[in-house]
This record gives sequence, structure tokens and C-alpha cells, in this order.
Amino acid sequence: MKQESSVKMGKPTKRQAEILNFAREYRRENGYSPSMVEIAERFDISVPTVHQHIYSLRNKNLLLIDKGKKRSIVTPQDYKSQLVDIPLLGIISAGGPIEAIRDEEMIGVPRSMLPTLSHHYALKVSGVSMIEEGIMDGDIVIVHDQQTVEDGEKAVAYMPERNEVTLKKIYREKNRIKLVPANKTMSPFYETNVQIQGKVVGVLRKEN
Repeated sequence: MKQESSVKMGKPTKRQAEILNFAREYRRENGYSPSMVEIAERFDISVPTVHQHIYSLRNKNLLLIDKGKKRSIVTPQDYKSQLVDIPLLGIISAGGPIEAIRDEEMIGVPRSMLPTLSHHYALKVSGVSMIEEGIMDGDIVIVHDQQTVEDGEKAVAYMPERNEVTLKKIYREKNRIKLVPANKTMSPFYETNVQIQGKVVGVLRKEN
């Protein structure tokens, strides 16, 4: 005899079903949930009305509210996929050092990508210097925040003399660091002063 689930789900109204589908699609495309304001703008309704629909969906066990987070909507599919929110700090390209920002955008990544559940961040890749490692322009790399890597590992490296951040494979030589792109059309280059800001542990493909 088939055992019934102890969690019963209610039936959403037409608008609630639309909001639920929008939340699922939004998270699938962006890696994080829509805000109440974004839902309100999508359906041309007020934010208080969105709150009413969201809490009604929660009471019907059709979604969960992750308290303490700005983008707090979590659908059952999100928990099944075991997504973990980490900060998306921006684009990795020429620029200043990456710093920990407390009000950054969050992105959901599969728990299986993370060696541990802390000290990770994400960066969107700009450029094609790592395509032979399967990292394409527009992809998002998952980075473990650490100050050292082994030779040949992919790292986020800050070069103080250039005031630039780059994503390259790192090799140590006697008095310098060799930064190697994974693209046959590009040549390695050398720096004497390199600060490692993290090790790449995963890649999220951009959607075509």
C-alpha cells in the first residue's frame, strides 16, 4: 500500500501559480531568487500584494521563506537541488583587488561544487584566456577564498603593480610567478609580485 506524504500542498490561485512559476524560472536563469519588488514589477501589482501571495503560497507548502535573506523565496525544487547561496562579487577582468562586500548580490550554486560550506565567492568571467580549461566568456567561476594554491591550479590572482585581477594557472619559479592562460593563442607572462585571492573549484555555464 502506497504511503501518503505527511506534507500536504494546497492549490494555488491562478496568480499564485504565475508567481511560483516566475520564481522558479528566475532562479533557474539567474542562480538566485527574485525580490518582492521584481515580482511586483513583473505582474504590475503592489509589493504588499506580492507579500500576501508569497505567504499564502508558504502556508500551502508550495514554497519556503529563507528568513534573514534579502532574496528569501525558496521553491521545493531549490531544496531538492541543494543550492547554496554565495556572494557574486562582480566580473573578473582588469581592475582593483577583490574585497569582501557584505551587501553583494547572492547566487545559488550546487552544494556538490563546494569542498566546504564557507569561504566561497563567485565571479563572472570576461574574456577567453581559459577556454581550454572549459571556462568560457560569460561563465561564472566558483572560488574558494584562500591565499595559496598548488602549481598548475587555476587561481584568482591580484597583481599590485598592475592593479589588476586575473584568472590564470599559477606556477612558481625561482624569483617570479608564471601566469599561464589556457588558450593556445595567448602566451604566459611573469610577475614578481602576485597575491592569490582564491582557487577556482567550479564553473557555472552561461545559458545560451
